Amino acid sequence: MDLILSGFGALADPDLLLLIVVTTLVGTVIGVLPGLSGTTGAALVLPFTLTMDPISAVVVLATIYGSSTFAGCITAILINTPGTSASATTCLDGYPLARRGEAGRAIGIATLSSSFGGVVSVLFLLFAAPLLAGIAYEFGPPEYFALTIFGLSMLATIGGGSAAKNLIAGAMGVLIATVGVHLATGIERYTFDSDALYDGIGFVPVMIGLFGIAEFLRQSTELGLKRDVIGMSATRLPSWADIRRIRNTVLRSTGIGTFIGVLPAEGATIASMISYNEARRTSKNKEEFGHGAIEGVAASEAANNSAVGGSLVPTLALGIPGSPTAAIILAGLLAQGVQPGPTLFTEQTNLLSALFAALLLGNLLFIGVGLGGARIYARITQMPVPILWPLVFMFSVLGAYAIRQSVFDIYITLAFGLIGFLMQRYGFSVVSLAIGLVLGAMVEQRLDQSVAMYDGNWLLMFTRPIALAFFALTILTLCAPLLGRWRRKRKAAHAGIEEPARS
Repeated sequence: MDLILSGFGALADPDLLLLIVVTTLVGTVIGVLPGLSGTTGAALVLPFTLTMDPISAVVVLATIYGSSTFAGCITAILINTPGTSASATTCLDGYPLARRGEAGRAIGIATLSSSFGGVVSVLFLLFAAPLLAGIAYEFGPPEYFALTIFGLSMLATIGGGSAAKNLIAGAMGVLIATVGVHLATGIERYTFDSDALYDGIGFVPVMIGLFGIAEFLRQSTELGLKRDVIGMSATRLPSWADIRRIRNTVLRSTGIGTFIGVLPAEGATIASMISYNEARRTSKNKEEFGHGAIEGVAASEAANNSAVGGSLVPTLALGIPGSPTAAIILAGLLAQGVQPGPTLFTEQTNLLSALFAALLLGNLLFIGVGLGGARIYARITQMPVPILWPLVFMFSVLGAYAIRQSVFDIYITLAFGLIGFLMQRYGFSVVSLAIGLVLGAMVEQRLDQSVAMYDGNWLLMFTRPIALAFFALTILTLCAPLLGRWRRKRKAAHAGIEEPARS
């Protein structure tokens, strides 16, 4: 309750209020532009937040995260191209509705569903994150080490590719995190006698390269692609008949999205896909899905926006990012000297109250932004790619340089842009690498603390029940794909044996 009251008090600050409004509009534009995403936008803005105070920095990153996730539905509906990957399932029914002349109705349903899902997830974040942080008070270095290892194991399921490739990408991120001087021993690792690598490779240049430059290179391969834009006169709120039809879908999808968002390394994209499939499974009008079902639009948008608040629960309470964009927010917190975890809720209450207020107000602003500005955003979608992406490239380079005024950081950004482009081409997840980089530093820090705690006998970590439980969950997570493959082969073998018997 104190956080709620402090949050409303934070909104009385006109500077903070203006910042929330401006970043909501900026995030909406980022989400509308095809090819850009909340993750890319947060990565581009991240270096500029380093000049701000911690409260303003986290407000900017979180508001851009939420507003860009919402705005992805506008391009999904109007040009059949999701502004963000989290709105991919919105295309399935949003674009057919637009082609029938109901673009305004589709955007209205998406806006209301997004706003509702986002508000509920913020309220969940408000109550669940402190509860989870309270439990985490029982954690010591061994428990945090085991938890971080468990977070890394979740990378096997992220990105949609093979588990092996995802884990390889995550391991690469952990390896990059070891570059520099080991603080516990003073040993230089992978510095190659370069003073620029003495302090390691920073989060920010890597994030800009992986999510900004890499996307720029990918988009450059699609310069000849033409998109058909659906005309639209105006948007409107859903009718009462529409609300009655989608209410159960929105409630169910909000719950699914919030739950999926809490899971480390999952995020809004997976939440929207699961919710869409569940909406189709439970619908009385299954034949409409894929041809303009308003339940499909509502399910996708309620889920992906509710996942935003859910993903920040483990990020703030445990320091384990719940989504790719949450990983960038976590990097921003660490760059500001703010350590996520239980102490965050006792030592940084002003920051948390401002964050909750920003997310809550941002989700309410979606209604005005979505309904009032959709026609303007429809024109933004027509910005030529040869103009858009050179601007993105310019901001990427400026952002990388602005951190330390170092040309070396520009080289890092360009190098990881090429690495990210090649990883995407060959089926490796750049998200896994980014999260591996963020968690890699935590793994090493917690391991050093645990070894020092037990005078070098690290095996004593397995005598602690909570740490042992996380180690067991890690093993189960890594073995789950193998067990699933074994069960499918066994089922197929049984089916092959029974088939001749029937004939």
